[in-house]
Amino acid sequence: MSPFRLDPWSASALSEVDQFLDAALGETWPAPLREPLRYPVFGGGKRVRPLLTLAAAEALARGPRQGALAAGAAVELIHTYSLVHDDLPAMDDDDVRRGRPTLHKAWDEATAVLVGDALLTEAFAVLAAAPLAPGVIVALVARLAAAAGHRGMIGGQAADVGLGGPVRDLDTLMRLHAGKTGALIQAAVAMGGLSLGASADELARLERYGADVGLAFQLADDVLDADQDDGDDGPPSYVKLLGVEETSRRARELAERAVEAVAALPHPDALIALARFTVDRDV
Repeated sequence: MSPFRLDPWSASALSEVDQFLDAALGETWPAPLREPLRYPVFGGGKRVRPLLTLAAAEALARGPRQGALAAGAAVELIHTYSLVHDDLPAMDDDDVRRGRPTLHKAWDEATAVLVGDALLTEAFAVLAAAPLAPGVIVALVARLAAAAGHRGMIGGQAADVGLGGPVRDLDTLMRLHAGKTGALIQAAVAMGGLSLGASADELARLERYGADVGLAFQLADDVLDADQDDGDDGPPSYVKLLGVEETSRRARELAERAVEAVAALPHPDALIALARFTVDRDV
């Protein structure tokens, strides 16, 4: 058997995800909403979350993955809405994302708020229409809502804007990122398993993998952004608390721990490659 290669696998999976999202965001009303709605979704993102969903489904080697494709697309829509709102002047006030003007700069703030709201809503519409048993759909909706809500991503973002006070220690920073970044990544992996009827043991392995990859992803991001985030005015980061070398070491350790969690699944190759990509990437 030839060794697993992440690049061709990712290219094929990305094509599937993009086709799904293109169809999901077909017609809009009013018609001028179509372009700004699609602008952040097709703006060059890495699609790490839906790739993880599809990889988790493939790891179980059990039946068609159309339900997992819907689940991954729903997670990506949630992630994209969060970026649109995060860029707004009331939040991070960013002018550029992925080399292009942010949505509120390309259009205006009202349009950006509405696009974010529309993408959030569409995520659950996509899940409701997934070709899965009603009970599985309910489980996916509940899992995504928990990850995206005030105990997950929104809670992390609230802490990030200072609602919980200054972030000065490692435990507080880890809790912040477990919500802001990690919750949605962990949900993306778990939802891949849920869509294919994962057993309790399989789901527990996927949850552990997702938690470790989510934290490793943020540690690696902080290393990549170390120069940009330097100084007292920059955001709190693991590099500031631990240094570049220790942050990198912990990211690699978490990635390997994630690999161990899923190694016993039937076909974990894509999950293993994605865990290692998380800490080896340069973007």
